[in-house]
Amino acid sequence: MIGLTNSENGISSTAATKRLARAMMVAGGEFSLLLACCNCVQRQQKVLNLLTEFSSADIHEILLSPTVDKLYTAITSEIGTIQPEALMVRGLESVVAINQLIISTNIMRDEFRKQFQFPLVLWVNDEILRKLVWLAPDFKDWAATTIRFDVSNNQLIESEQQPISA
Repeated sequence: MIGLTNSENGISSTAATKRLARAMMVAGGEFSLLLACCNCVQRQQKVLNLLTEFSSADIHEILLSPTVDKLYTAITSEIGTIQPEALMVRGLESVVAINQLIISTNIMRDEFRKQFQFPLVLWVNDEILRKLVWLAPDFKDWAATTIRFDVSNNQLIESEQQPISA
């Protein structure tokens, strides 16, 4: 796992975003699992906005509902027969039955490779990443590395002090 944070390694989120764009481009027309780890949902959105600057790919995005219990089914019902150039899946941190979703993903892992001819980017936080390691080790092993978009401790403390608006 490679940590790409502003404060710890001196590598900006721009470098991590370029790395993600490059990984999606290299996959070109073949299934590949990419894990993008970010503990801040607002930061995920900023990275996605930045990603459109670095990638000319037609990137589809799915935001999972908290009630979803099967990742494969959620993706196939959303995209149908379309094979996007890349697919971003966000919202795993909000899924109520996350353990069930992760276990079913591991069971269905071969279907991902058979049916999807595009890079699949799962946006995860540290907790979801740990659950993938424990509950879906075979599926998680398909991801070469985890690309991190972490905020520094100071930024995290500042963001936690911000009032949460509905």
